[in-house]
Amino acid sequence: MYTPALTISLWQQLEEWDRALFFVINHKMANPVFDAFLPYLRDSVLWVPLYLFIFAFVILNWGKKGAWWGLCFIATVAVADSLGTHAFKETFQRLRPCNEPTLHETVRLVLKRCAGGYSFISNHAANHFGLATFMVLTFRPVFKRWMYFAYLWAAAISFAQIYVGVHYPLDILGGAGLGAMAGYLTASIYQHNFGKLNLLT
Repeated sequence: MYTPALTISLWQQLEEWDRALFFVINHKMANPVFDAFLPYLRDSVLWVPLYLFIFAFVILNWGKKGAWWGLCFIATVAVADSLGTHAFKETFQRLRPCNEPTLHETVRLVLKRCAGGYSFISNHAANHFGLATFMVLTFRPVFKRWMYFAYLWAAAISFAQIYVGVHYPLDILGGAGLGAMAGYLTASIYQHNFGKLNLLT
């Protein structure tokens, strides 16, 4: 039978492991290549051309069905981002590592400034794992196993959040889980109403 003291102890242990893994990624994996590349990888503006290309590709190949796909793509981000902020960040109010007073001087912040807001969960992770899940489930009939590379894309962006010093690993795991559920939800709604995307001919 769990007691409040035991629950607190387990959470403290988990938090210690979380911080330890954070410092492995933030400090021990530090190198000039990551320092130069990863801040850009996590920048949403960098991916705008990719999103525009995907929208154009889908609409040109599937017409009205593709336009609805695009709306569900956007809805995936809206659901993941809204839940991440209102259901998690504002509830747990966990400080970002770069804003944590006890860690402030030891965190390697590979950005010009520490982002505002709370840390748990990572909305970057939620949004990108949401999009990855949505694309995997809807594009799988067309691109088969190649679509699973979308998860590597989401994981790389999420890893960058830890490396630059703005999120803990648990923030990423929580965000990835929420995003996967959001992507599954929107993909299920899309396929229920419009069916699966047909193979390109």
